[in-house]
Amino acid sequence: MRIINGTHRGKTITVPRGLPVRPTTDFAKEALFNILNNKVDYESTCFLDLFSGTGHISLELASRGSKNITAVDKNAKCVGFLRGISKELGFDINTIKADVFGFLKQTKTSYDLIFADPPYDLENIAEISELVFTNSLLSENGILVVEHGPRTDLSASKGFKQHRKYGNVNFSFFENS
Repeated sequence: MRIINGTHRGKTITVPRGLPVRPTTDFAKEALFNILNNKVDYESTCFLDLFSGTGHISLELASRGSKNITAVDKNAKCVGFLRGISKELGFDINTIKADVFGFLKQTKTSYDLIFADPPYDLENIAEISELVFTNSLLSENGILVVEHGPRTDLSASKGFKQHRKYGNVNFSFFENS
């Protein structure tokens, strides 16, 4: 795993074996951030990372100057890894061990940018955007990005704006506009 830009640009992070993760490829992550660079002021963004796993997206945002980052994952080893690497790099990332769907139902915080990277075989991926919009978790002009596999189609979901494909990695973008 590599941080592609910001204060820790080029930093390679070794992920321990045994974590149940499928990190976004560098190619897809670079493409994602090329899109976000034109829409997001990282330093003032309130960011939520769902199914954070290794936290590579949270770390990338922290490297780019984001200060208000919350990462949610239900796997204790993933949460522990992200806490440790965040501390090592000097980043203040709020890591929460919780079920993402339960978290989305109970949180009252509004976010400018939400990134969700659920397991590709998760049957209720569409519920992520439903909960985000039903519970008003996106700020005005906020962006939700859901990473998913090629068989998932979220284009009928509320707030859907566009779909991008990078190999086997797909991103669906939603906006609260």
